[in-house]
Amino acid sequence: MALDIHVTVAAVVEQEGRFLCVEEEVCGQIVLNQPAGHLEANESLLEAVVRETYEETAFVFVPRALLGVYHYTSASGVAYLRFAFRGEVTEHHPNQPLDTGIRRALWLSWSELWGRRHEHRGPQVMRALEDYRDGHSYPLELVTYPL
Repeated sequence: MALDIHVTVAAVVEQEGRFLCVEEEVCGQIVLNQPAGHLEANESLLEAVVRETYEETAFVFVPRALLGVYHYTSASGVAYLRFAFRGEVTEHHPNQPLDTGIRRALWLSWSELWGRRHEHRGPQVMRALEDYRDGHSYPLELVTYPL
């Protein structure tokens, strides 16, 4: 049996002690997530995380390092392989419409995120934050686009 894995990317951004998050509607439920989404055809992982962050938050994301790679299988049986990146945001385009399903982008402290972990889209959200807090950081060259 072939395994169908969805490749996704996520951005972890901290600014003044707060983390960039999105509040999104998934199957009629409001959940918290990092700016994240699926890798598209003919796109590098870095291009994908920059695009997804912009589409979901209207911020321009600059990846600085790979934070980690996370394998997660949802309760519905869908398998995800998530590449999370640490970085920073530069300019913000507040008039940019956000992706379908994204209610808003917001900045939350560690304690706010911890207190709302029951609202996280999945366990990979908190795991990436813990890895960020623990200083995980790998060179971007690990995820080079094929020539």
